[in-house]
Amino acid sequence: MVGTAIGLNLIFGLPLEIGVVVTALDVFLILYLQRIGFRYLEAMVMALLAVITLCFAVQIGLADPQWGAVIRGFAPTTDIVTDPDMLYLALGILGATVMPHNLYLHSAIVQTRAWGSSDAEKREALRFATLDSTLALMFALLINASILILAAAVFHSTGRTDVTDIAEAHTLLEPLLGSALAPILFGIALLCSGLNSTVTATLAGQAVMEGFINMRIKPWLRRLVTRAIAIVPAAIATIYYGASGTGRLLILTQVVLSLQLSFAVIPLVQFTADRRKMGSLRAPLWLITTAALIAAIIVALNVKLVIDFVSSGFDIGVL
Repeated sequence: MVGTAIGLNLIFGLPLEIGVVVTALDVFLILYLQRIGFRYLEAMVMALLAVITLCFAVQIGLADPQWGAVIRGFAPTTDIVTDPDMLYLALGILGATVMPHNLYLHSAIVQTRAWGSSDAEKREALRFATLDSTLALMFALLINASILILAAAVFHSTGRTDVTDIAEAHTLLEPLLGSALAPILFGIALLCSGLNSTVTATLAGQAVMEGFINMRIKPWLRRLVTRAIAIVPAAIATIYYGASGTGRLLILTQVVLSLQLSFAVIPLVQFTADRRKMGSLRAPLWLITTAALIAAIIVALNVKLVIDFVSSGFDIGVL
């Protein structure tokens, strides 16, 4: 939602506070697309991802990064654990890539498929759901990696290591890349990312309300409730932080998603490992072990971040 407001501000000059409220209109778009068919909603999400990918592909092509350094940059280092600021940003990327609510959403999407009742048909549905989730995560990783690659190629390589604000980055793209198209594409990519995020978050809220809370109300009212719950705090925070602090607020929301990730991943591992619940569809031992190890790493990194945050007197440099 905050990303959508920033995108509207960069492209159209719309004030951030109004931009947050405008994002509520996506409720009507979701209602319309779901009324004519869930596949149309999926097509819209795929179209948004395609636009984002194209925008960043053009910008990275203009930036011409050092691809050897880019590939080496994917290898993890101990600095992520020893440097609190680096850990903070790394967990922000984790939260933005593997958003916990999307784990519920991808599980709920399986119910929109025409799958049968036999184990073979259920396995086929799970196989396609796994493929769907994997492709979605790969796109999310690609987009988040593209942002870092673009920032490093444009700002770090030119000595502008002081750029920390999204609006400033947007302004500097044209003179540094020598193209008036670059800042426009940056704004469009940010806008589409925000729209995609708000749509998936709204659908995930619907899945949680129906599947866990067992709260069944009219679809239009349910979506208005979920959007209002999100819009009110976002609008207050945007007004409080202002334009200069919205970028830091955006990173903070992603870190919060990372902190919440453990509460989604651990039950997921437990449920899929439970033969009483899953029967013959129980996950194999190698997958359970791998998933448990990944969950443990996520928990450990988040605990380390909280300890660093408290021990520093609530003063992490990137906040």
